[in-house]
Amino acid sequence: MHHADRSWFLVDLSRQAGLDFEIVVGHYNEDLSWLKEKSAECCIYSKGGPDNAPALPFQFTPLPNIGREGHTFLYHIVNKYDTLADVTLFVQGRIDDHVDLTLSEMKERALATSPGQVTTYPFRELELFDHWEGIPWEQYPCWKRWSSMDCQKMKETPLELFQEYISMTDRVPVAVGFAPGAIFAVRKETIRQHSKAFFERLLNKMFLGEMAHVNPETGHYMERFWLAMFNPDEYVQWEESDIAAGRRNPAGQLAKGHWYRTPTGSSIDLGAIRRGEEVDVGDPMSPISAFASSPSIRSGSDTGLSILTDDEKQEEK
Repeated sequence: MHHADRSWFLVDLSRQAGLDFEIVVGHYNEDLSWLKEKSAECCIYSKGGPDNAPALPFQFTPLPNIGREGHTFLYHIVNKYDTLADVTLFVQGRIDDHVDLTLSEMKERALATSPGQVTTYPFRELELFDHWEGIPWEQYPCWKRWSSMDCQKMKETPLELFQEYISMTDRVPVAVGFAPGAIFAVRKETIRQHSKAFFERLLNKMFLGEMAHVNPETGHYMERFWLAMFNPDEYVQWEESDIAAGRRNPAGQLAKGHWYRTPTGSSIDLGAIRRGEEVDVGDPMSPISAFASSPSIRSGSDTGLSILTDDEKQEEK
């Protein structure tokens, strides 16, 4: 049985200068101009075929259009396992519907990531997943764009997959926390706590064989498993009583037991928005300090999103 080695969590890692950095991009046909300033640091995997291939200056690796971003990210980890960058930022071809930071700000925060930590980005909060018998798509009109697509169903439940391929235990978690859109940064030590064989097995099960489909159900499951796979202590809630004392963890994310739950019947998938009043803007390395100081977020002028108070959120539900 595979057991993750987490002994390196205790190492003093105050020195962060000189880390090499890479942006792994899962692309289909999106405009990648937002990446142009850092094109030399990008490893782009394009699934849109010749007609949608990224133009110069971007170099890319073509992949078959299967498995959503989960297949892309696992493909990169498996094929670059021995040569991973010190810090890898995983993104989709479009992120402005989930993130309101510049690419330079995202890189800065990525480079501040410590082993064991998973850096996520504003403006979407971490969300809760506990549909262990399968996602009841019909209860969430806001996810209709995914449920209405041709979808390759997985015979195993999310719980069975999580137990066999992620946690390697028969324990049943209450919930896991995840980053909508699967946009996150990790250190190579965090990835390599698991063996290459671990990721090969996961790739084969989730996205190859009968699951080699443009929209496999496992793609949605993998989006919800990334954080739990890299740091279960922080992102897996094993018991109802396993709730963090504070609303936020040291990385500025919603802490265990405080993750946002999408209400059933929701027609718009806005999620929860990180709000400025909850941020210590005096901490320049706070993962959400840039959000708090962003004029476009404060006014809602560019995003079209409103910042809701707790009372307003209750009324919306």
